[in-house]
Amino acid sequence: MSPRDRILSAVRSGLGEPRKNPDSIAAEADALLAAPDEIRPRLVAPTLVEAFAIRATALGTTLDRIADFADLPAAVGRYLAAHGLAADVALQPASVLAGLDWQDVRPHASLAADEAVAVGLARWGIAEGGSLVIHSAPDTPILLAFLPLHHILVLSARNLLAHLEDYAAVAAETDAPRNAVLITGPSGTTDIEGSYVRGAHGPGFLHVILVEDDS
Repeated sequence: MSPRDRILSAVRSGLGEPRKNPDSIAAEADALLAAPDEIRPRLVAPTLVEAFAIRATALGTTLDRIADFADLPAAVGRYLAAHGLAADVALQPASVLAGLDWQDVRPHASLAADEAVAVGLARWGIAEGGSLVIHSAPDTPILLAFLPLHHILVLSARNLLAHLEDYAAVAAETDAPRNAVLITGPSGTTDIEGSYVRGAHGPGFLHVILVEDDS
């Protein structure tokens, strides 16, 4: 008997008898998913916007709301001023951002390893956990989500989803990106002596600007 056969034999023995057949297991799985609303956690607020805001800010994300994309440059300017930052930002080269009047904010396309601030678009927001989803694309350099100290993400309210599996369902219906990033709060770790270190694996500050009406 080969080592592989011995391992599988031990697993089978440990499972005991009688073992369920694959059809029975599949039927049980289908039954668990028959009424997803009965097993999914309830949102913490009656609307997706409020639920997302509560969950996101509880994790250290800061949040601002604007009426439409035309208000975005002013909102970015407010954030920079509040943190004493220079008015220079790395900007995702998306047409909806590039076409704005950035006023006193000076966007640039290059992204330095020590970039202070980057501004980009979130593809989706997930109200259940206050998470954001980014898909890589020709106009979405994924390093925007990892290199800057301050990451500002613009999220359309119409792109809010209730639960994580709702994003999985949407993603299954569209072309899969080369890289998908789920972001839940600013980067941090307590690996070293149990002390919280902010910005350990990515941006130390995450700021969401929620566009409530971008129709």
